[in-house]
Amino acid sequence: MRKAVFFDIDGTLWDFYNHIPESTVTAIRALRKNGNYAFICSGRARAYIQNPDLFAIGFDGLVAGCGTHVELDGKRIYEKFIDRELAIHTVETVRSYGFRPILEGPEYLYMDDADFGDELYGQKLKRELDDRLVSIADSYGNWEINKLSCATDHADREGCFAALEEYYTYLIHNSAVVELVPKGHTKATGMQRMCEALGIDRADTFAVGDSVNDLAMLEYAGVGIAMGNGSTEAKAAADYVTADLQEDGIYRAMLHFGLI
Repeated sequence: MRKAVFFDIDGTLWDFYNHIPESTVTAIRALRKNGNYAFICSGRARAYIQNPDLFAIGFDGLVAGCGTHVELDGKRIYEKFIDRELAIHTVETVRSYGFRPILEGPEYLYMDDADFGDELYGQKLKRELDDRLVSIADSYGNWEINKLSCATDHADREGCFAALEEYYTYLIHNSAVVELVPKGHTKATGMQRMCEALGIDRADTFAVGDSVNDLAMLEYAGVGIAMGNGSTEAKAAADYVTADLQEDGIYRAMLHFGLI
């Protein structure tokens, strides 16, 4: 029976420096050669999934933005946009509580230099996204976005969460970072839409991840696999914990489950 394997990017396929272990490339190509599907399943918006080294591995499609964008064979099969009025209300609200937002969409990420320009992450976005990174202020109200990520250091998190809880699910990474995802969307809902398009049963799916925004897909999959370098929460949600990313974790997991 053909299987579908969904891979997170950051901390799973590659490290902070975008280094992909050769064993990971070998494993994914081998599982596809054996007749299985391989998909990216990321919290990153589609605009931030552009690296040619990533796509050179070979994937059948991707789930981006925590299930808000789904592509199969290069064709978009689902998209959830935050409508203009809610997007403006959201930006104004998060800023009023001290959050620093990055708006994430299929074509662009939106970030203000005043918020992140001097920080390591802001520099990373500028370097990797180039003209796909534009200003929130310069495009005010004309954003096409699926979700937001926010820096919340020195902010009133609980107040903001309460103010917007009608609209968003919060993925809290740590005391300084949170993702705001439209309600009803997770990596698992993206997986479900992909499987429905392909006629793949949920029992025939595998998910591989490492962090808090992977919990839904690890729990939804027939088999959830956490990386050895993953968070405590990810490991608790998984059916199996493999080795670290840099210790051939993906290759070992695919071998363990007979996919290669």
